[in-house]
Amino acid sequence: MSDRATYILPRDKGAAPLDFVIAVMAFLAALALGASLVATRAAEGWQSGLADRITVQVLPPEVGNNPAADLENETRTVVRVLNATRGIAHAKRLSDAEINALVEPWIGKDGVVAGIPLPRLVDATVTPGADVDIARLTDDLKRAAPNAVLDDHRRWISRLRGLADAVRWSAYGILLLIAGATAAAVSFATRAGLDAHHEMVALLHQMGALPGFIARAVEWHYFISALFAAALGTAFAGLFFLGAGGLEVFGLEAVPFLPPLSLTWTEFPWLALVPVVTSLIAWATARFSVLSVVKAIY
Repeated sequence: MSDRATYILPRDKGAAPLDFVIAVMAFLAALALGASLVATRAAEGWQSGLADRITVQVLPPEVGNNPAADLENETRTVVRVLNATRGIAHAKRLSDAEINALVEPWIGKDGVVAGIPLPRLVDATVTPGADVDIARLTDDLKRAAPNAVLDDHRRWISRLRGLADAVRWSAYGILLLIAGATAAAVSFATRAGLDAHHEMVALLHQMGALPGFIARAVEWHYFISALFAAALGTAFAGLFFLGAGGLEVFGLEAVPFLPPLSLTWTEFPWLALVPVVTSLIAWATARFSVLSVVKAIY
């Protein structure tokens, strides 16, 4: 008798709006989950790219008979000091073309005005596992090149980690809100369905059906409906991320200093959690709602 429970109560004709709501909720949940994956991947990439690097900026001297020559001399001195420092694998000066490429995302391709002296940048690679004495290196650079400013990127790594954590926890908060809204919608629909089939529920009770049997006659309707609706919404979210990765086809260039919005092929399977969790929420909510209503009536 329990195997036939799911066929006793018919599917309501007004269930389509609930399916649409669940599909929209799943679409938003998949977007939030995808955003957290993108933020985490971007933060890890930025941190790995900065963790073993040291950058020294040599500012143009404000005084001097030949500022350009002084700037070049200080830049060569910085390279020598860095290469002689224990723990530094290699240091080199960035060319003007490399510097222009770095500032191009901010000021445009033709944004550099001729005649304005740009700081010289020296990029140093830290030997893996080496512990560079940053304080001592800073003092050495100041003595050898007064206009040199060292940046070990610790401040930027900390800010990137904080930004990624903020995006990730915001996404988790959105997922909780969506889960609550889905549960509320299913609970409302379940109670409305019980009211619509009140006579059939009363007949089942008079025939000796237990509340658990009546709950099984309802919960699987919502489980299957939520599974298919959430799968549809998740599929649209997956298409969104696929489209975001191919914007260049339509002539839209990605912002250079922002991470790509597309997901990797190893991240797409995580979206499958959305329909699974959504259908489980619908199943549990429908069962709890039916049991509470039936026990309250009878």
